[in-house]
Amino acid sequence: MGILTDKRILVTGVLTDASLAFSVASLAINEGADVVLTGAGRGLSLTRRTARKLPGDVDVLEMDVTDPEQIDAAAAHLRNRWESLDGILHAIGFAPPECLGSGMFTANWDQVATGLQVSSYSLKAIIDPFRDLLRAASSNGGASVVALDFDASVAWPLYDWMGVAKAALESLSRYLARDLGPDKIRVNLVAAGPVRTMAAKSIPGFASFEDTWATRAPLGWDVHDADPVARACVALFSNWFQMTTGEILHVDGGVHAVGS
Repeated sequence: MGILTDKRILVTGVLTDASLAFSVASLAINEGADVVLTGAGRGLSLTRRTARKLPGDVDVLEMDVTDPEQIDAAAAHLRNRWESLDGILHAIGFAPPECLGSGMFTANWDQVATGLQVSSYSLKAIIDPFRDLLRAASSNGGASVVALDFDASVAWPLYDWMGVAKAALESLSRYLARDLGPDKIRVNLVAAGPVRTMAAKSIPGFASFEDTWATRAPLGWDVHDADPVARACVALFSNWFQMTTGEILHVDGGVHAVGS
């Protein structure tokens, strides 16, 4: 038996098998979970193709996090399929190109607002229509919402408005942990070090993180290895962290703890 046996997990953010979310979904299935993926827009067909690489027969629901009707429809589908939902992985982030790599004075409000909606507000937007299913998991150790983060405690080169969006995500997770705790729903973040994914390639200068991270990390770091991040997420979905919420778990080789 795996640590997620009899757990039901909704995983967002899978595009290719290089996605962090793919590694989480694969490990969750191997640990006994029943997993459903979501995809949206032009990436939906890619998500469906990638789902075939996962163990078993994994369904993909259409769910654009900026479209409340699609989120509600996905929630209605799962209500017909499952009596409860044990976990949600939020692995979604996007900002227009003007928000990254050009400093803080290039992007306009509409562009910044898009980044904040998709990368931050979407955590609340996803949880809300699934709350009854998450609440129903209280008899199975409680539900767990896990979101992928990139440490927003400092200003990173080139990260710009996405860094602000991640800071908002970190703050939001704490308030959601406060409000959802009475329903036995935990909300935690995993602040991952840089991993070479499709999303990472869209960040200008991402290679500069890759080049220096391993030398700065006390434990070392491999940008090609998503397994440590996946293990942290799966552990947070399990019953081993029943009294942990509002937390940011750093899986970065220790970079967050040391100076330059």
